[in-house]
Amino acid sequence: MPLVRVAVVQAGSLLFDSEATLAKAERLIAEAAGSGAKLLVFPEAFVGGYPKGADFGARVGSRTPEGRKLFRRYFEGAVDVPGPATAQLGEAAKTQGVWLAIGVIERDGGTLYCTVLFFAPDGTLAGKHRKLMPTAMERLIWGFGDGSTLPVIETGFGKIGAVICWENYMPLLRAAMYAKGIQFYCAPTVDDREVWPATMRHIALEGRCFVLSACQYSRSESIGGGSLIVGPLGKVLAGPNYEGECILTADVDTGEIAEGKFDLDVAGHYARPDVFRLVVNEGIEPGS
Repeated sequence: MPLVRVAVVQAGSLLFDSEATLAKAERLIAEAAGSGAKLLVFPEAFVGGYPKGADFGARVGSRTPEGRKLFRRYFEGAVDVPGPATAQLGEAAKTQGVWLAIGVIERDGGTLYCTVLFFAPDGTLAGKHRKLMPTAMERLIWGFGDGSTLPVIETGFGKIGAVICWENYMPLLRAAMYAKGIQFYCAPTVDDREVWPATMRHIALEGRCFVLSACQYSRSESIGGGSLIVGPLGKVLAGPNYEGECILTADVDTGEIAEGKFDLDVAGHYARPDVFRLVVNEGIEPGS
């Protein structure tokens, strides 16, 4: 089975300036594709930004006019799906002939969502995943995704899907992705803690899949990177990098997934469906 080169892009967005961030994304897509990579994974909230440390003037029982204006700026920097930004990203993927998974802040009506968009090498928007469970203060600025955006997409070299940041600490969500046969598990994040690579190694080992974790690196937003690529037996293939913006690549053999599942297939011979059942509601919830 031929090797496939994959890449994770560790870089910071330009908060409140999506136009400049999209231009930066185009440059990085071209650079990563130039390495021969066929799948590129960008961090969480890359287009639209992650406003780390901002409280938007919110306290229990009160909000400030200044906080509302800050949210307005954030809202205005979000992207419509589909819309001009998705057309630009799709064109970049098409120009380079790559699969692209990239984190954006999606605007839908009056609500923002932390979303990952998937683009095929022909430039089409192949799918999206909205973060199901915003963490802590994120719940103030982002809506909750639902089960209708849990795609696992066939690429021709393997099945890809995304689980965003602390969604990776939701065991049933991981189980749902394993049940869908995910092979390239994309984990866009802004979690730069030293324990994050241990989580990624656990997921790769548990799911017998390749894990591609792309974290932002931004001095202005105090996000310190830590991106990495892990193989299906938990071996780190690239990273983690905490030194600055970078592109990490690895040549992977999808046949190693079968080698791993020889003794552990958590959605197959290790599942014990006579004892445990997983029910996933993939319908659209009201208001989503």
